[in-house]
Amino acid sequence: MKYEQRANAFSIPVRVYYEDTDAGGVVYYANYLKFFERCRTEWMRQAGHDQSQLAVDAGIAFVARKASCEYLKPARLDDLLSVGLEVEKLTRVRVVFRHHVRRGDEELVTGVVEIACVDTSKMTPAPIPEFLHNKLDALK
Repeated sequence: MKYEQRANAFSIPVRVYYEDTDAGGVVYYANYLKFFERCRTEWMRQAGHDQSQLAVDAGIAFVARKASCEYLKPARLDDLLSVGLEVEKLTRVRVVFRHHVRRGDEELVTGVVEIACVDTSKMTPAPIPEFLHNKLDALK
């Protein structure tokens, strides 16, 4: 059954390049996690923050804590994909994203990725700063 995305879902276009594929011209399974990461990075930029600046200004970074994917259909060389996300859960330290990859209306991959906020000097869990948490909450 196709997952119906919410109206406030965020997405970016991703073209499949030769480097994304295996010997058969199909997107290598692990590359979908890279596509998800790009989408989260652009989502954060849309919120007005780039991750390198957050590391400098707030001393925080976001790291992957957990990831799962369901591969429904293959994407192939030269396909134009839509890679999207929705925030499923936002806590003081973690964000859980539902991701999807589509070619037109055809759903190819779905996934869930949980990221955690860490203090960059200690690499230990840290609360998401209030200014950022408020912005992220508004984008849910």
